[in-house]
Amino acid sequence: MSFQKLGVAKWLSESLEAMKIHKPTTIQQECIPPILKGQDCIGGAKTGSGKTIAFAAPMLTQWSEDPFGIFGLILTPTRELALQIAEQFTALGASMNIKVAVVVGGEDFIKQTLELQKKPHFVIATPGRLADHILNSGEETISGLRRIRYLVLDEADRLLSDSFSSDLERCFEILPPSDKRQTLLFTATVTDSVKALKDKPQSPGKLPVFLHEVETIDKVAIPNTLSIKYVFVPSYVKEAYLHSILLVSKYKESTIVVFVNRTTTAEVLRRSLRKLEFRVTSLHSQMPQSERTNSLHRFKAGAARILIATDVASRGLDIPTVELVINFDIPADSDDFIHRVGRTARAGKKGDAISIISEKDIERIQKIEERINKKMEILEEINDDNVIKNSLNLITTAKRESLSEMERENFGEKRKINKRKNEKLESKKSKKSKS
Repeated sequence: MSFQKLGVAKWLSESLEAMKIHKPTTIQQECIPPILKGQDCIGGAKTGSGKTIAFAAPMLTQWSEDPFGIFGLILTPTRELALQIAEQFTALGASMNIKVAVVVGGEDFIKQTLELQKKPHFVIATPGRLADHILNSGEETISGLRRIRYLVLDEADRLLSDSFSSDLERCFEILPPSDKRQTLLFTATVTDSVKALKDKPQSPGKLPVFLHEVETIDKVAIPNTLSIKYVFVPSYVKEAYLHSILLVSKYKESTIVVFVNRTTTAEVLRRSLRKLEFRVTSLHSQMPQSERTNSLHRFKAGAARILIATDVASRGLDIPTVELVINFDIPADSDDFIHRVGRTARAGKKGDAISIISEKDIERIQKIEERINKKMEILEEINDDNVIKNSLNLITTAKRESLSEMERENFGEKRKINKRKNEKLESKKSKKSKS
């Protein structure tokens, strides 16, 4: 099956060929024809299966037939994922002079306003920053969004969670009604909230919503090529065990992502490991956007071989070379665990995932094992004597120095100030609504 046989425009098939993408994946084969027919679509498939092209190919095909104003809006939960999608759209549409605007936090607000006023063909945005423009940038800036033909929610399960609800509502208020646009939802986890949208009443004459899941969700969860192991440690020496894992001969040259739950933890680990001469970088929400982008480029290029990240890196990011994922902190949500370990063992390659489990994590691990239908195995290469001998003193000293530096630099102060500002704004809003 070729892309052209699926109905993709000839120029786009040639672009895909030039990018060495010769054959559509299952999700692309299943979703592209119904989207081209005009159906709303819910596409579920594991990470690395080609979901972006599954929605980009039909959108670009129809855009090239009638290229007016802002043709499509793609909403995504993280800045990094927005930038990655924008790169793909730009590469696919290069021969057609496509104009793409990225609207995310951490970048120049005025510059984004001017870009939106020029009515780019596609806007890729995070809901929070787009909601800011809707509130503050005026009709000239947002008018193009009122006529879009396509709305895409990428990583839809995350976008439909409570944390994005108010920003999404604000975005939806200015978009055409659902019967005047096509809505495409793509996700690695087809949750009940995503499935519920299939059964919403449709406008007369509108085609039914097309739902496609590549496999049942439990089969999708963990690929056979992924080895899942754990070390059980006291919570106060987790850093020492992480250091020992990084010294295991098998992983000494590996490309590694270390996931943590908090930005402060990411910063402490980055500084501590750098002091011990590891090639390490980090990715978290307290970094300026330029630093986040630079950090990701350094990791992809191999200038850093260890990336310390919060869950901003767990979804959708395609870094083919990752060989090991370490859960330094265990996530509260089992699906977040699946997304994290999905950064390795992609497209049939082998990969390892190691979880550092403390006494506080037992319940979470039981839920994760139940969700993935698999028991973790103990990592035999690590023993307490080696950790004490090779890691404990080194990492404890490095951590102490890192914490002192962060205190001197007031790390986290900006977040506290923003939090206080947001609390004041919310308080004003609630007072206005009551009056």
